[in-house]
Amino acid sequence: MRISGHDYIQIKFDKATCLACPARPQSTDAASGPRSPALLPTPELHEIQQRNRLDQRTEDWQRQYAIRAGIESTRSQNVRAHGLRRTRYRGLPKTHIGHVQTALARNVTRIADWIAEPTRPRRAPSHFHALCTAPN
Repeated sequence: MRISGHDYIQIKFDKATCLACPARPQSTDAASGPRSPALLPTPELHEIQQRNRLDQRTEDWQRQYAIRAGIESTRSQNVRAHGLRRTRYRGLPKTHIGHVQTALARNVTRIADWIAEPTRPRRAPSHFHALCTAPN
């Protein structure tokens, strides 16, 4: 099995055996299916993965990822709304002009969304929220 360019070892447990296992609550949250973990084939890769997962819990990593999340949002909007993944022009100068026009269209779209009234009314607070914020 390959995930993100790395080979993984997929372990599949028999459903009946997994459901009858006394350690099931500690190994999976699945309600009915068997556990099927994917492991990296070498201890070194597994250690790197564990170290990366610990790094992702730090404030510094989350601050850096917040920047990336904003960029990913912009890229997604460019691809979905403005078709940026493929260009309609041949040649670098015309392709560059197409990219500039796409960026301009994205900015106009964002300004229009910012100026426009919200299309949906604000959602009413949940019963729990209303209970918590009610005066005594």
